[in-house]
Amino acid sequence: MNKKISSMDVLFLAMGAMLGWGWVILSGEWVATAGFMGATIAFAGGGLLIILIGLTYAELATAIPETGGGVAFVQRAYNTPLAFLAGWSVLFGYMSVIAFEAVALPTVIDYLSPLNHQVRLWNIAGSEVYLTWAMIGSVGAIFLGALNYRGIRSATIFQTVFTIAIVSVGLLLIFGAGAYGDPENLKPYFNGGFDGMMQVLIMVPFMFVGFDVIPQIASEVKATKSIGKILVISILSALLFYVLIIYGVSIGLPQAELLTSKLATADAMTNLFNSALLGKVLVVGGIAGIITSWNAFVIGGSRIMYAMAIRGMLPAWFAKMHPKYHTPSNAIIFLTVLAFLAPLLGRQALNWLVNAGSIGVVLGYLIVTLAFLQLRKLEPELERPYSVKWPKTIGWLAVLLSIGFLSLYLPGMPAELSFPIEWSLVLGWYLIGAYFLFMHKNPAQELAFKQANLNKK
Repeated sequence: MNKKISSMDVLFLAMGAMLGWGWVILSGEWVATAGFMGATIAFAGGGLLIILIGLTYAELATAIPETGGGVAFVQRAYNTPLAFLAGWSVLFGYMSVIAFEAVALPTVIDYLSPLNHQVRLWNIAGSEVYLTWAMIGSVGAIFLGALNYRGIRSATIFQTVFTIAIVSVGLLLIFGAGAYGDPENLKPYFNGGFDGMMQVLIMVPFMFVGFDVIPQIASEVKATKSIGKILVISILSALLFYVLIIYGVSIGLPQAELLTSKLATADAMTNLFNSALLGKVLVVGGIAGIITSWNAFVIGGSRIMYAMAIRGMLPAWFAKMHPKYHTPSNAIIFLTVLAFLAPLLGRQALNWLVNAGSIGVVLGYLIVTLAFLQLRKLEPELERPYSVKWPKTIGWLAVLLSIGFLSLYLPGMPAELSFPIEWSLVLGWYLIGAYFLFMHKNPAQELAFKQANLNKK
């Protein structure tokens, strides 16, 4: 692939992926569930996990700047089956986000300007699905698919413009909180006790999914040695942004209004500035977040599929490169079709996708962190332009925290996945993965990849 991505493009790509739409639609729920301090502590704890994992990714991405990120790291450290599991798990999270954004787009458009939707299709879990509503998300899927199909440069320029819009709107809310907020609204500082914090904590990994898009495109970045620093800066910036948004929503709305608000972030903006127009401006910023997150995961997801296909883990069809645009065109088409169909699941799919996709992301992170430790042992002389201090401490802390997070999804825990829908999504995804791993291996493609690597060396 062509090296067309600058360091600034990389930063905006990761920031846009992480911020997305979640802070607009979920921040009120975080504060209502755990209180201002409870939500802040939950994000600080979850942010610590992501920072530790981010440090391992930062070192690996500069040392092994190959398309596919975690797939390349784990295959080099261990073996093909474990590399498949890592890539398949993170791909689950990416596809969940892509589908999530396709459902979120018509939901947000309805908030801004409620439409009288036509052609009722069906009802899923109490959510009425109309054809005109679903087509809003489907048209968005076609637009972003076409944008990415035609080349990485146009997609990154688009990403930069829309990420600036998100940050600007968020900063406006934060300014209003500092200038006009009522400190009494911050009470109660804690809500729901330990369970409340756990319910917020479990959402945190999903909110930070996106920093790992950077390693997926490492081979397309002009200055690969800068990747590590940019990756860490992007995580810290996103964490600060989330905490300040929690503060802005908490101080901008009294508790009674917070509990009844349908979109607390927009209502907080309206309340702070006494302007319904600015509330709508914030929602427009949220739409920009949907687009940047969606765009980033089409970029990252298509690169994971391409990396797995050239290694013989997925059908060779996904390895096709466009001769003119130099993009993994078939993988992009596949993700576009997925997003096109996702709105047919209705609004309730938002919760299912967030919860089910999170478990794949954390599992993928866990495997990559183990690969980080293994490569430190196997290849101590490997050139590491971004070298982590205290690698064993950082690596093992990341491993332990990842295992702790995974346990929170299990039955009986505060944030257990629901049965049958969410667990069916998880089990179904890994059964499909088992089919590709054991029944649809492509030994010829894997051998060709290994031979190409030997020739390079």
